[in-house]
Amino acid sequence: MIYRFLIAALALATLSAPVSPTFAQTQARDGIAFNVYLEQLKSRARSEGVSEATIRRMTVGLTPNDRVIRLDRGQPGSPTRRGYPALAPYIATHVNSVRIRGGRNVFQNDRSALRAAEAEYGVPGQIIVAIFGHETSYGRIRGNFDLSRSLATLAWEGRRRELFSNEFIALMKVADKGYSRNQLVGSYAGAFGNPQFLPSVYLRLAADGDGDGRANIFSNRSDTFASIANYFRDAGWRTGQPWGVRANVPAGFNVDAYRNKLKAQVCPRVHERHSQWKTVREWRDLGVRAQRALPDDTLVSLFQPDGPGRPAWLLTGNYRVILEYNCSNYYAMSVGLLADEIVN
Repeated sequence: MIYRFLIAALALATLSAPVSPTFAQTQARDGIAFNVYLEQLKSRARSEGVSEATIRRMTVGLTPNDRVIRLDRGQPGSPTRRGYPALAPYIATHVNSVRIRGGRNVFQNDRSALRAAEAEYGVPGQIIVAIFGHETSYGRIRGNFDLSRSLATLAWEGRRRELFSNEFIALMKVADKGYSRNQLVGSYAGAFGNPQFLPSVYLRLAADGDGDGRANIFSNRSDTFASIANYFRDAGWRTGQPWGVRANVPAGFNVDAYRNKLKAQVCPRVHERHSQWKTVREWRDLGVRAQRALPDDTLVSLFQPDGPGRPAWLLTGNYRVILEYNCSNYYAMSVGLLADEIVN
């Protein structure tokens, strides 16, 4: 997750060995020892209605995980003046034959569940499958960090205490629905299940796709697909509109003359690479033509990530919805292109 409320990429790795029991006593942050801070989290969970049994089983034996802190601090920052890496090599490794073949298999084998999700939420099945493929390799790689330990560690560590303390409390509420601590494992930063939802996202948007009264995003594909689709609908997906189409840009066209001058409030370095919004008709009058039919009044943004003479796309508002899931042009483009390959 992905994903709307956190960092652009989540590492999926194995559980590290427990740190020394003295770590919490010797590595207190902001003057608060881990065991003292954990009691504060437990008290808050109680005040928000989490059962004592759930709090006990989700926190027994917790110690801070130093590896989680190292991974979180090792996340890459914004691009430097050297610019952005080329898109084409990223697409070549993320929209490859293995991922395309896997996506086509899921699309065919789970067609009934995908049709149901598409009918309910208006999100195409191939987009749902592409997210499933990018997040967890179609459910094969979901991470196995103990989420209780990871989120308590990151909340205690303090750099983004409000975010991670809220996610820890949300995790307790997820556990209170009957999920075991062994089930609640995932990425080091708290995302879990087939769609890699954060606990707060699960509570808000996880959906019951098969009507059994439970939103099981761990092993139930109907629930997984419905939950991804519900996320996209909530983020503003427009039914019947593609995410984008390839475009022909005339030689010598000055893309920079049409750069977006507005600064986005969220992920500004991602959005600054896109052009101004214009209708398909307005772009055509400037010589930029969509390679697939789009209504003339559709608002689109021109994106030519690797520079003049390289592939370009006209992106619709639905591309921005993909960015809500993971705020990275590389991610969003690979999801869109994988989705296209799945149905081609």
